[in-house]
Amino acid sequence: MAVSRGRRRQFDTERVLDTITHAFWRSGYDGTSLADLTSLTGVNPPSLYAAFGDKRALFFEVVAFYQKTYGAFTVHALGDEPTALLAITRMLREAAVVYTDPGHPKGCLIISAANGWTPQSSEISDAMRDLRTAGRDAIEAKIKVDVDAGLLPTGTDAHGLAVFFAAVVQGMSGQARDGATREELERIAETALKVWPVPVAA
Repeated sequence: MAVSRGRRRQFDTERVLDTITHAFWRSGYDGTSLADLTSLTGVNPPSLYAAFGDKRALFFEVVAFYQKTYGAFTVHALGDEPTALLAITRMLREAAVVYTDPGHPKGCLIISAANGWTPQSSEISDAMRDLRTAGRDAIEAKIKVDVDAGLLPTGTDAHGLAVFFAAVVQGMSGQARDGATREELERIAETALKVWPVPVAA
């Protein structure tokens, strides 16, 4: 966000944004107040407002930051791997690692941050739902590419598989927040992958 010409920010924006990300990730949108954020970051309210805007604007800055950092593994898996099976396998395995990393709050911010929303924060809940739907649609698109390429049987239910694996990811996030270990999440991933259709023989 632009800063007035001639004024220098007196704090490390990325460090502060990372701290704020952890706060929303840990306590959710409604459970995190601006007083909490100023206390955690040591940045006074006027400076925080000048840098990021109000709480709503700040939360969306956090979501963008999260997608580029902690949550980027899903996009990388779907974009880098040549097949849907490899992409989803990588996505689930990396979710097990990221969601249980002791260096930050457990689970996925986009899945958990709008939990327990109030009518006043319905816009936040809707936005997080839209992001989760977009993630599911990206999985479906990856599966459809393999069906069209003849790698998966004609008639494979790409939408049903995408819904299933999106639910697995959401479940892994919830389990991590409830204390599940990386190894437990890895077992969930391996079990889920057993539903994958038998590939078409070369």
